[in-house]
Amino acid sequence: MSSRAHLSNGGVDFIAEVVDGALVVRYWGKKIGNEIAQYSFERSIPNSDFDSIQNPGVLREHSRGWMGYPTLSGHRSGKAWSSHFEVTEFKSGKDFLLVKFVDPAISLELELNLKIDSSGVIRLNYSLLNKGDEYALNELVYWLPLSDKARESLDFAGRWSNERNPQRRGIDVGRWVRESFEGRSGHNFTIGEIALTKETNFATGEAWSIALAWSGDVRYCIEKNYEGAQSIGASEILAPGEIILAKGESYKAPELIAVYSESGLDGLANRYHQHLRARPHHPKKMRPVTLNMWEAIYFDHSEERVRKLVDVAARVGVERVVLDDGWFGKRRNDRLGLGDWQVSEEVWPNGLRPISDYVASKGMEFGLWFEGEMLNADSDVYRNHPEWILSEQGRTPPTWRHQLVINLANPDAFKYVLDSISKVISEANVRYIKWDHNRVLVDAGYLGKAAIHKQTLSIYNLFKELKGRHPGLEIESCSSGGGRIDFGVVDYVDRFWVSDNNDALARQQIQRWTMQFMPPELLGTHIGPTPGHQTGRALSLSFRAATALFG
Repeated sequence: MSSRAHLSNGGVDFIAEVVDGALVVRYWGKKIGNEIAQYSFERSIPNSDFDSIQNPGVLREHSRGWMGYPTLSGHRSGKAWSSHFEVTEFKSGKDFLLVKFVDPAISLELELNLKIDSSGVIRLNYSLLNKGDEYALNELVYWLPLSDKARESLDFAGRWSNERNPQRRGIDVGRWVRESFEGRSGHNFTIGEIALTKETNFATGEAWSIALAWSGDVRYCIEKNYEGAQSIGASEILAPGEIILAKGESYKAPELIAVYSESGLDGLANRYHQHLRARPHHPKKMRPVTLNMWEAIYFDHSEERVRKLVDVAARVGVERVVLDDGWFGKRRNDRLGLGDWQVSEEVWPNGLRPISDYVASKGMEFGLWFEGEMLNADSDVYRNHPEWILSEQGRTPPTWRHQLVINLANPDAFKYVLDSISKVISEANVRYIKWDHNRVLVDAGYLGKAAIHKQTLSIYNLFKELKGRHPGLEIESCSSGGGRIDFGVVDYVDRFWVSDNNDALARQQIQRWTMQFMPPELLGTHIGPTPGHQTGRALSLSFRAATALFG
C-alpha cells in the first residue's frame, strides 16, 4: 500500500500521506510539481511534550495527542467515546484519493473520498459505518490544514433584506466559529468560510475557502493553537440523538467543497463558478427576462388585472411571467390558506390554465409561486391534519409570519405536498416555480426526535421528484429573499432570489458578495420600483436596470 498521494488538477495540488496509521495532509495550494517528495516533515520534540512524535492527522483524535477540536464525536451509552482509527486502505490517482479507516475497538469504519476537478476544486465526502451496537453520533467534522501564510478570515453576516455583509478579521489563537441553527442556511449564513493572507485582495494574493453542501444547520470554524498550527473546518450541526446508527447503518456527511486561489478573491470566485458550470444540469440556455407580479399586485388577484400586466410584459420583451402568492385556497392575506394547494375559485373562477395559455400565446413561459414547506393554522390542511406539523410532541412551535412548518419527513405529508403541487403544475402548464421558505425551524421534531436532518433531505427529495415528474421544470430558491443560498440546494434549483431588498443600491453589495460563491446566471435580480418598497429610496430607472443586469 502506497503511503503518499500527490493529486493535481486545475492548477491545484493536494498531498497527503499515511504516518503511523494516520492520514496527514501535507499540502493544499498552487501547483508545485514533485519537489516536495524530497522534503522531510519530521519535527523535533520540545520540552514538556509527548515523549514521541504524535501525528493526529485529519481525524484529530484525542488518542493520538490532539488537544483541539476533534473530527469525530460520539458514543455508545457513554462508552466508545475515544477513537483510534488506522488507515487500512489507501488508493490514489492523479485526481482522486480513497482512504478507509478502521477502529475495531469501537466497531467503526470511516471512508473518505476526495476528488479534484478540472477547475481545481476539491470535493470531500465522509461516510461513517457502524459495525457494533447503537452508536450516537454527535458530530463529524471536515478539517483541512491551513498554510501559516493565512493570517485573516473572511465570512459574511446579515439579516432579512440585508444579506451578505463581509467581515474580515485576524486569525488568532483559539476558534472562530460561524453557525446556523435556523433549520435552513439563513440570512445570517455565510455560504462559505475563507482564509487569506493579509495582502490578499480581489485580484492578488492567496486564499483558501470551504463550503458545505447542506441547507440545514451548519458550523464553520477556523482553529489555531499556540504552536501556530491552524485549520479550517465545517460540519453539519446535529441535535442530541438526531443520528443514532444501528448496527450496519451509516451516516453520509454533506459534501465539502474546498477551493484554493493564488489570484485573490476573484480567483476563488472563478473556481467556484467553473465548478458549478461544469455540472451536467447547470442552466445552459440564456436566462429568460422575468416578470414577477408580487410588488405589482400583492394579494389583489384577478384574471383581468393579470392579463393587462401580461400584455405590458410581452410588449417590453419579457420571456417569463410569474404569478406570486395569493392564487390558492382562501389566501387573501398572509394569515390564512397557506398549504391548501388548490386554485382559488374566488379569484380564479376559470382556474389558472386560461391565464397560462394567454401567457404562452404571447411567447412567454408561465411561472407560479409555492411555499410547500409551510402552512397556516387557518388552513384546511392544518384543520384536517394537525399531526403533520414539524414539532416536538405535545406542543406547537411559535408561529413566524403566521406560519408553521409541515413535516416532510412524514410520508403522508410528503405525498400530499408532492401530489397537490404536481397536479397544479400539470393543469396550469407551469414551467417555473418560485419556491419560498419564509420562516426558521424551531422545536423541529418528529416521533420524539430532532428532525432537521430528515427535513433537509426531504426537501431535496421533493425537488428531485417534482423535476422528475415534470421534465424541464425550473425552480427558484427563495427564502424571504436570500435565506437559502448554499451548495446543497444548488444541485436541485436553477435560480436563487438573492434578497427581498429590491433597492438597487443595496443590491449592489448583496449581489457582489453572493457572486463570491455563486455565478451570476443563478442569481435572480429584478428592476425594482421607485421608491423602493424596502428602503423608500428613489433611484433612476437606468441605475436600477444596470444593477439587475448583473444577474
